[in-house]
Amino acid sequence: MSQETPYIFDVTSATFQQQVIDQSFTQPVLVDFWAEWCAPCKVLMPLLEKIAESYQGELLLAKVNCDVEQDIVAHFGIRSLPTVVLFKDGKPVDGFAEARPESEIRAMLEPHVHMPEAAAADPLEAAQALFNEGQFAKSEEILRVLLGEDNTNARALILYARCLAERNELSEAQAVLDAVKGDEHKAALAGAKAQLTFLRHAADLPDAADLKSRIAQNPNDDEAVFQLAIQQLSRQQYEAALDALLKLFARNRSFNEGIAHKTLLQVFELLGNDHPLVTTYRRKLFAALY
Repeated sequence: MSQETPYIFDVTSATFQQQVIDQSFTQPVLVDFWAEWCAPCKVLMPLLEKIAESYQGELLLAKVNCDVEQDIVAHFGIRSLPTVVLFKDGKPVDGFAEARPESEIRAMLEPHVHMPEAAAADPLEAAQALFNEGQFAKSEEILRVLLGEDNTNARALILYARCLAERNELSEAQAVLDAVKGDEHKAALAGAKAQLTFLRHAADLPDAADLKSRIAQNPNDDEAVFQLAIQQLSRQQYEAALDALLKLFARNRSFNEGIAHKTLLQVFELLGNDHPLVTTYRRKLFAALY
């Protein structure tokens, strides 16, 4: 009734012993007894095929055309169609007659068949998770493979650029970002560009220790507060930087043409809307504005 696959096949009297009985010592074999004239069989078979494929080789589905294979029908005493029998270790261990819902069939199979592990995580998602954990080298390794297969993958390019930025390869990171086409990942691209901006800016600023000394002497030293926030951003000390920028904005929103406000928005783009710090500080910024 349908095309064979590595896990789904027709069996005959000549092949039943090898493909069902013998094979069931290696993995369970679900046998579907069906006939062309049987309407419920035609409903059940696609469902059995779907279930068999979901087990990725841990379960085989053998189909017996009862109009043709009368010897098998007589041997197993099949009296109604459809009938489904599960073979394991050379003998029938479970089964049912008539069509059943998918949940019931899976419940019948569960004690007898090992469900395969979930498919491996998407490589790009794995790279993102590693990046989020600070494992930049491992993330970069996955991304190099991905981009070797498709060097136009915008998400992979953006994340790869951020990995490069983490090891201070700023020019190479910029070149990678310049290769990103389209607006589909506009926010992520803006965030990556903001990261490069912070790193470049920080390289030209006084050391964090000197800036902290200046602020200790004069807490209203707006330039030192802003420069320290940039240093903190370059070191991924996001909460400290956001707090300092918000206080600077509240105290002197016109400082350097509103640079504190602009920088806050850049950090929001860098971290992304789902980041808890963005949620918190976007709300605080709104309160400060209005």
